[in-house]
Formats: sequence, C-alpha cells, structure tokens
Amino acid sequence: MATCKVCEDEVDQLVSVKVGGKTKKMCEDCADRAREAEEVAEQSEAVVQNMMGFKGRR
Repeated sequence: MATCKVCEDEVDQLVSVKVGGKTKKMCEDCADRAREAEEVAEQSEAVVQNMMGFKGRR
C-alpha cells in the first residue's frame, strides 16, 4: 500500500500531478483538489489581468 504525502492516508495507487511547476504524487482525492485549486488560481489571475488591461503573455 502506498501512502499519500498530502493527506497521509494509505491508498492503492498514487497519481502524479503538476502543482506549481513541480510534479507531486498524491491520492486521487488530493489530486482533484490540487487541480481545482490550480484552475481557480489561473482564472483569478486572468480576471485581474483583464481588469488591469494587461495584453501581454505570461
């Protein structure tokens, strides 16, 4: 059994997810939460850039 390093629960399989530019292995539940948090961060950054009139690339 593998242990998730985020929630420290024992799981059958770990999933690799890129979070903040680094690949981390975690359980499926933690991976879903990390993906959602990453999407929210990207969307909020896009809103702020549009509000500020930023036309460049990141």
